[in-house]
Amino acid sequence: MISNDSVLDAFMAVPRELFVDPAYRDESYADHPLPIFCGQTISQPTTVILMLQLLDVLPGQRVLEIGTGSGYNAALLAKLAAKVVTVERHEELAEQARENLRGACLEEVVVVAGDGKLGYVKMAPYDRIIVTAAAHQVPQNLKDQLGVGGLLVAPIGATYGCEMLKLQKTSPEHFQTSSHGLFSFVPLI
Repeated sequence: MISNDSVLDAFMAVPRELFVDPAYRDESYADHPLPIFCGQTISQPTTVILMLQLLDVLPGQRVLEIGTGSGYNAALLAKLAAKVVTVERHEELAEQARENLRGACLEEVVVVAGDGKLGYVKMAPYDRIIVTAAAHQVPQNLKDQLGVGGLLVAPIGATYGCEMLKLQKTSPEHFQTSSHGLFSFVPLI
């Protein structure tokens, strides 16, 4: 299932149990979403693998993640890229992610509490953007913050049955889009 050696290495290096609610630690490696704080979930491992493989992160790239959750995906991204910024709308969840990332010795990840639909322009442009919550469409701010040649992976559509899209920015105004199946995600609010 994991066809990218870098993604496999990241999965082996980041203990998922550090990012799971203690009540669910015995299910840390089960292939289904688990509840975390603020009514959110940590995505199932196979979905995370697919998204990271689609994102095709290379060392040294700047990555923006929308939807920090517990910080697990940001930790994996930090193992794949040099610079990771992650935005979480729930302040208490952002703080929990910071603690989890410190526990995993990944303090270099920048965790921002804010509206993910706005992205994080202070560190733009990004080589890669990943959205871990379902949106009805890709927010224009995120498209604007993606550098030319960059990739964006996001679940688009209704919360249940959203389409996993991969967009490559081919010019300042144009994107090449491909679809990679249907998934369920918490909504991007």
